Amino acid sequence: MALFTREQKAFAVAASNVGYCNPFLPERIEYERQALGSDFREADAHWNVRVESEGVPPNVQRLILRTARLVEQCRATLAGGGKPAAGELDLYEDMVLLLLFHRYIPQFDRTLQSVAQEPKRQRIAFYRDFERDIDHFLGPARQPESREPPAHLFACFFQLRRAFHHIFRYIIGASEPAVQLRAAVWQSIFTHDMRRYRRTLFARMGDIATLVAGPSGTGKELVARAIGLSRYIPFDARSLAFGEEYAESFHPINLSALSPTLIESELFGHKRGAFTGAIQDRAGWLEVCEPLGTVFLDEIAEIDTSIQVKLLRVLESREFQRLGDTQTRLFRGKVIAATNRNMAEEMRAGRFRADLYYRLCSDMIQTPSLHQQIAASPEELGRLILFIVRRIAGEQEAPRIAREVEDWVRTNLGLDYPWPGNVRELEQCVRNVMIRKAYQPPQFARTGETESLVAAIEAGQLTAEQLLQRYCALVYAKTGSLQKTARRLGLDRRTVKSKIDAASSPQPRHSAMEDGHAR
Repeated sequence: MALFTREQKAFAVAASNVGYCNPFLPERIEYERQALGSDFREADAHWNVRVESEGVPPNVQRLILRTARLVEQCRATLAGGGKPAAGELDLYEDMVLLLLFHRYIPQFDRTLQSVAQEPKRQRIAFYRDFERDIDHFLGPARQPESREPPAHLFACFFQLRRAFHHIFRYIIGASEPAVQLRAAVWQSIFTHDMRRYRRTLFARMGDIATLVAGPSGTGKELVARAIGLSRYIPFDARSLAFGEEYAESFHPINLSALSPTLIESELFGHKRGAFTGAIQDRAGWLEVCEPLGTVFLDEIAEIDTSIQVKLLRVLESREFQRLGDTQTRLFRGKVIAATNRNMAEEMRAGRFRADLYYRLCSDMIQTPSLHQQIAASPEELGRLILFIVRRIAGEQEAPRIAREVEDWVRTNLGLDYPWPGNVRELEQCVRNVMIRKAYQPPQFARTGETESLVAAIEAGQLTAEQLLQRYCALVYAKTGSLQKTARRLGLDRRTVKSKIDAASSPQPRHSAMEDGHAR
């Protein structure tokens, strides 16, 4: 006896696709539409775009109710000795897992809240209920080749919920570029094939480095944090606890803020006496990082080539040594790196090793600029301002302040303002308007500066000193840091500051006598 009628099988296929697709891609909503047919409500369709959405979306609620009824019917058929047709058991298992995942969302969410308040390993007692549900629905029906331990399924479910939580928490915005970014982060965690991930890849994703590229202020660390805090963590059914505590497993290092020696010490650790000030042995982040943890290397393009060689060895062999030590140690975690540089240019100029880049680029994510988000969806400006104001001023005054800020921006800057500092600049704009009802963008960030400099060079209008001044100012506008600018140009930091100060000062006029003498 077959488990499904033709109509029921069509529903089961759509429900299975819902369970395994990327929830941030348009296909997710299309699968919901296919499953529900005339019961699908278009007004509730795009819940995966609206970050402010809370609870289970209405269409998903209807989908799960229908799934529950069909699962109970199929289980009764199987218990009565029914013989499913080819492929029907797979669809039944997929529906059971979809049903149980949503059944335990409230418990998983409470666990997330509990860990956020007190980050420590906790006893997860509701696993026993989950185990009984797995046995109830799948015990007599599971095929030998698909008998995954309930503890593994439980770990996968908790990872799914953590990933969904962190992606919605850290990656804000409802524009098309923001939605695409969330979908890309989901793929970095689970790949494009979640069935394959659940079978084997869950244990191997830590070996794959991720490179996050994008302009400064576009949330590259937030992307890295969402990935790092959403890694698979095995569950121990005997102790009723997860193998590691994920809340403190993300270790960020801002490489541009450290000297080469300090970078090596932070990453690899050092032995007492390895350099001046090394008064005791110290473990670096590569050693401290747990097997299921993540080391985030921000501004990876800033490090010297000598350190790049050592980092390449870590990625290739997972081995490293502390500074001043000969003992080989193992790195067991995951590496996520970020850069705001054009890596093709960096490699062409010899500042970044191609072999290291090709170790990092196995998984790449590009963060969109704020200007790109607003250009794709002008209403995104108001949504982002409201999100920022709620965090700064609280919920009570947020709507009024947000309207005031948005009106000021639209009137004084316009929707075509390039926002060179991206979301970081928007946050400061919100604070300025809230306090002073005005915001003054940095003059060096105006558009057309590159074109103006190129035109002046082609016309031969600049002295060597003026050329250096304006070029220093241009690079500083892109990096936002005197230290980064000095490192990039190979100049002393004080020299860079003097050139930038001179470039921003009015240039004295030459007298006719001086012009004549020059001729």
